[in-house]
Amino acid sequence: MQCLGAEYLVSEERAPRQREWRPQIYRKCTDTAWLFLFFLFWTGLMFIVGYAVVAGAAGRLLFGYDSFGNVCGKKNSPVEGAPLSGQDMTLKKHVFFMNSCNLEVKDARLSSTALCVSSCPEEQLDTLEEVQLFANTSGSFLCVYSLNSFNYTQSPQADSLCPRLPVPPSKSFPLFNRCIPQTPECYSLFASVLINDVDTLHRILSGIMSERDTILGLCILALALSLAMMFTFRFITTLLVHIFIALLILGLLFVSGVLWWLYYDYTNDLSIELDTERENMKCVLGFAVVSTAITAVLLILIFVLRKRIKLTVELFQVTNKAISRSPFLLFQPLWTFAILIFFWVLWVAVLLSLGTAGSARAVKGGHVEYKPLSGIRYMWWYHLIGLVWTSEFILACQQMAIAGAVVTCYFNRNKNDPPDRPILSSLSILFCYHQGTVVKGSFLITVVRIPRIILMHIYNALKEKRSAWSSCASRCCYCCFCCLDKHLRPLNQNAYTTTAINGTDFCTSAKDALKILSKNSSHFTSVNCFGDFVIFLGKVLVVFFTVFGGLMAFNYNRALQVWAIPLLLVAFFAYLVAHSFLSVFETVLDALFLCFAVDLETNDGSSEKPYFMDQELLNFVRRSNKLNNEGAQRDKNSLRNEEGTELRPIVRQEPICTW
Repeated sequence: MQCLGAEYLVSEERAPRQREWRPQIYRKCTDTAWLFLFFLFWTGLMFIVGYAVVAGAAGRLLFGYDSFGNVCGKKNSPVEGAPLSGQDMTLKKHVFFMNSCNLEVKDARLSSTALCVSSCPEEQLDTLEEVQLFANTSGSFLCVYSLNSFNYTQSPQADSLCPRLPVPPSKSFPLFNRCIPQTPECYSLFASVLINDVDTLHRILSGIMSERDTILGLCILALALSLAMMFTFRFITTLLVHIFIALLILGLLFVSGVLWWLYYDYTNDLSIELDTERENMKCVLGFAVVSTAITAVLLILIFVLRKRIKLTVELFQVTNKAISRSPFLLFQPLWTFAILIFFWVLWVAVLLSLGTAGSARAVKGGHVEYKPLSGIRYMWWYHLIGLVWTSEFILACQQMAIAGAVVTCYFNRNKNDPPDRPILSSLSILFCYHQGTVVKGSFLITVVRIPRIILMHIYNALKEKRSAWSSCASRCCYCCFCCLDKHLRPLNQNAYTTTAINGTDFCTSAKDALKILSKNSSHFTSVNCFGDFVIFLGKVLVVFFTVFGGLMAFNYNRALQVWAIPLLLVAFFAYLVAHSFLSVFETVLDALFLCFAVDLETNDGSSEKPYFMDQELLNFVRRSNKLNNEGAQRDKNSLRNEEGTELRPIVRQEPICTW
């Protein structure tokens, strides 16, 4: 990697003393301190990963384990002091409890002995002869390993080494591959003791592992929906926009209705003995409330902005023309998606190892217990920060690569002779000189969203109340928001485009981008925000339909699983997948308008300083300005009072797009 002062030659001239807003001739590494910080962060993350993998035993969650330290379904190593440990359980993949109808918890562990068996008994076994016959016919031995099946009926220790009779019919369940008794009285007691005995972390991890295939399938569904959205935006027409909005409205209403129906179903069928059902019911209620609120807000915005559909079609036609100059931009999300999937699989595997990190020790009776390593186990928060920051870093790399390609094509005088390999050139500049800027931007842009969302939520909540205290508090909150927004508004992805042009660090690029956009905000701000809003609606459509598929899939096994966390992971992954694909249009749109602002600022359209933009883009901006001016004039006329005195509208700042 060329860094720490290395320079990159773009043309024959040296960089001028005064910035001219052109792709720079010489570049050097930017924000190297943040790149070093990211390296230190990943050093700590890799230490936790290595230690968790060595000390963890994710196989215990995936396959289940018996009372003697053997993981079912694999070969095991012996544990000192446990003579029945270290057995080959390759063919024995299910966990069977010898006393499944009378489970008790003693000294924070289940008193019943657990065994690895090849199959669960599907019929009730009333005598030891039937237990022996079941072992001989199915090869599934329900007594302790030290007792041979021929001695089931003859050994005087058979009563203590074999399961308590009668043995109820059982069925293997994905939760640790346990044999779950099917008789109503045994099932209720078994579930209440077993599920409540397992701590929350293990219930969450077991839900992720038992639904791992479903989660992967839902990620593929999100990929298919994202590709469909890309196709819609790439070949957008007025008819496609109407179909897209209709599907979005139906999806929002349908998913919200299904969530409230599931909550109603939980309240009627809730078993108060199961923590999992109580937790699932609370999460369904939370999902329903959030979904309804999002649906209401989006429906209002869609209704208010419904007259801009024609302008939206023209906007995406201009964007697609810019993409056509470098068509391989549409393939960039595939690489991003592959990298994200690899990272997410690795992250989930490490999370499982964190949850099962512990050391095996022998206890009374030759049984084995796993003592959790609390120091490493509760580092999940560090692991979670790694998930968010690294995912945002990967997406930010894509945004800057696309922005660099758009900048290269835009500032090319000869539109009939586009530059060679703009994407590869942009990627090489990114990885050689501006990784620190991407690291800093991915962290700061993600962090600044949180206080802005919190302050706006508090302000909107207090604004609805009429008391003097709430009015004063809302004004203070608004002042705090304005002060905070003044300093945080520049922190957005426009900084990546500015870095691609000027080669400056993140903060300098963010300030320069805000300054030049503020000078020309009247030309395209509202149009750009509406375009970003439409792209955001596409992401919402992907997330809502993916979440709906997850609801239908997870709800089948709701009694013994906490599926709210897997569903949240699915929603998070679906949004990142949709964002990685649809952000191509968003990044091209933002970069295109920033270059347009630079063009207006540095050129005047004369023969000495001609514009870089094509005539189609200029005509589109003029038409959009004309429509905005007509709408503003109508609003101005409606504000006249009865005496004919004109009420002056409040001057608003530049709209902020936070989609």
